[in-house]
Amino acid sequence: MSVNNACCSISPVVCHKYEAKGEYITLNGLKTYVTGPESATEAILIIYDIFGFFPQTIQGADILANSSENRKYRVFIPDFFEGKPADISWYPPATKEHAESMNAFFSTQAMPEKTLSRIPGVVEGANKIAAGGTGFAKWAIVGHCWGGKIASLSAGKDNQIFKAAVQCHPAMLDPADAAEVKVPMALLASKDEPAGDVAAYKANLKVPNHVETFSSQSHGWMAARSNLSDTHVQKEYARGYQTILGFLEQNL
Repeated sequence: MSVNNACCSISPVVCHKYEAKGEYITLNGLKTYVTGPESATEAILIIYDIFGFFPQTIQGADILANSSENRKYRVFIPDFFEGKPADISWYPPATKEHAESMNAFFSTQAMPEKTLSRIPGVVEGANKIAAGGTGFAKWAIVGHCWGGKIASLSAGKDNQIFKAAVQCHPAMLDPADAAEVKVPMALLASKDEPAGDVAAYKANLKVPNHVETFSSQSHGWMAARSNLSDTHVQKEYARGYQTILGFLEQNL
């Protein structure tokens, strides 16, 4: 089965006023969006981009949770920025003030080590509310943009949680990280990620992988910066999530 042909049926993508299917709970002290059947035995941790909770990201979580015919997932998006994400007007920086705000954000709120250290507690909290009370049988991690870096590092040599990982239009893509990845990895790049870095990352992977560039799409097309009022972006957004589902079908 191709990763682009998962046994799933994605509902039509909503471009305006998306109504979330899940709810917000607290896990390890963090506001967390949770969606998907309560009976699910497998889980996905989504690491959002620097803009936090956005309808496009929430809709993507709902797609992953509810679209597969063969697998049902409980999907969690913790608010690692604790209500203080980056302002989407800062990117791309149009003024000196925007650039300064973005730099300050990355040096405080978005330091990878800060987020990585909190992931085990979030997963532990989620496992406590899994069906049957025995925890989820398997976990995958999906990261958007900045979250892609977190997903890549989380799948590295110290990983004891995740069985598969996915990066969507990753920021700070470092081919050196790929050599440390210990579980199957998918990387869905946009036209804006350096092609050389994408190729080098794939070359360094020693695990089953799917690396694909969506050449018509801009950085962020599967998360907060996706212009879902554009019918072609809608199509590629849906195809991206279909690809993730197919990858997880094969590798989780």
